[in-house]
Amino acid sequence: MSKKLGERKGDFFKALKRLEEALEKDITDDLVVDGIIQRFEFTFEQAWKSMKLHLEDQGILDEALSPRSTIRCAFKQQLISNGDIWIEMMLDRNRTAHMYDEATAVTIVKLVKEKYIIEFNDLKKSLE
Repeated sequence: MSKKLGERKGDFFKALKRLEEALEKDITDDLVVDGIIQRFEFTFEQAWKSMKLHLEDQGILDEALSPRSTIRCAFKQQLISNGDIWIEMMLDRNRTAHMYDEATAVTIVKLVKEKYIIEFNDLKKSLE
């Protein structure tokens, strides 16, 4: 494993831990919702970049260039088990990064709490 991959995985694991800590808070508080959204965005970025470096480390270089292609390749290589949820997560991450709507933010926080956190933890297990 390359040093860069090890560092990226460490960053992903730390971001995931911070996201999990935020999810324990009261999600009816607007500041908490904002914090969860920001931590979700950061955790997603670290996750897909960790997948990309892992795939490169395995000699799979050409396919994993963007988040979408990395997710597809990670699913194909069985690094993740639910590509559809990861694509949905990527789209939600894009929604939060390019516009802010309170109702959308609350909906995405609920998805993070109910679905996305499971996928992040499954990826963590695959990378360990």
